Formats: sequence, structure tokens, C-alpha cells
Amino acid sequence: MKIDVMVASKEHLRYVTQINDAIDEAAKSRGTGIARRTDEYIADKINSGKAIIAVNREEFVGFCYIESWGHDEFVANSGLIVRPQYRGMGVAKRIKQAAFELSRKRFPNSKIFGLTTGEAVMRINTSLGYEPVTFAKLTDDEEFWAGCRSCVNYDVLQRTNMTKCLCTGMIYDPEMVAKRKAAEPEAERAAAKKGSWWSRIFGK
Repeated sequence: MKIDVMVASKEHLRYVTQINDAIDEAAKSRGTGIARRTDEYIADKINSGKAIIAVNREEFVGFCYIESWGHDEFVANSGLIVRPQYRGMGVAKRIKQAAFELSRKRFPNSKIFGLTTGEAVMRINTSLGYEPVTFAKLTDDEEFWAGCRSCVNYDVLQRTNMTKCLCTGMIYDPEMVAKRKAAEPEAERAAAKKGSWWSRIFGK
């Protein structure tokens, strides 16, 4: 078995229906919502170089796509799916990593976010630097939230006035990450200074 993960191209358009069917199957098995898109929507993501696909030779394995919102202030990584027979092999993490890198390359200054009900996806997002946030910190682009209408839990989102649902919102803010990284050397110097002081006083 050799699973390749790559930016999807026109040669992968033949998998569009399989991708949407896999999204439907996952939504039904979880009892929670992964919103189905139209085949045309998925095809557009592939044609515009905004999708990641995993294949095992000629067999479709997994998928994810990216989309910008709010005049490129936000980028969403959506539609992550791995077919059941390929789960537990680290494929989802590879797809998410590739989607994250694609997002950073095409939209380097944008905040990257996603909605998920899956614990495994939350762990992957956390490892990439995402943090859980309230929906208020996500895009207010109405077109993005309109995409949730096909989700089985859309009524929950409506009842809470678009402030919460069964999904968890997570976001990667490049500006905040840069600030944290810039502060790390100072924190390390402070810790080293404290350690030196501690050693002088207590000999440890």
C-alpha cells in the first residue's frame, strides 16, 4: 500500500462523486453534521488548486479543501474525510498538514479556522497551533455560514443565533503565533536568569 497525499488537480475530478458520498456516509455514521457540498463546488476547489487529496494508487482515500472568507481575512479548512478502511493510518493528519501548508502558502496573512465535532481532528489542529475559540471569533461572512444549511444540526445553529453548535471552532492566528514565538527567547532568558539566581542562593 502506498498512500500519496497531494494538492488535487484536474486528473482527480473523477473522484468528486465519491468524495461527496464519503462525506454523506461519515455524517450519517457520526450522527452529526458534515455539510455536503454540490459536486460542482468540490470540482471548483480541485480546479482552482484549493484541495488536498489522498489516493492509494488509483483508489480514493481522503480529501480536504480550503476556502477564503471575509476578503481573505480568514481561510477555512473544510470537508476533511478519510474512507473507513483507511482510518487509523495517520492519513487524516497528513491531509490536514498538507491543507495547512497550502493555506499558509496561498494566504500567509490569513487566520486559518475550522469547525469540527471529531476529537481526532481537534488533536491534529492543536498540534498545528490551532486554538479553540467561540464562533464570534470566526468569520462573519454569511456565505460561509450558509454552507452549514445542509448539516443535520443546522437548527441548533439557528436557535443559538449562530453563536454555537455541536461543532467546536478552532483557529490558527499567524499574528498571535508570531508574537508567542518572539516572546519565547525572552521567557527562556528569564528562566535561565532565575535558574542562575536559584543556584547562587541554594546551590542547586
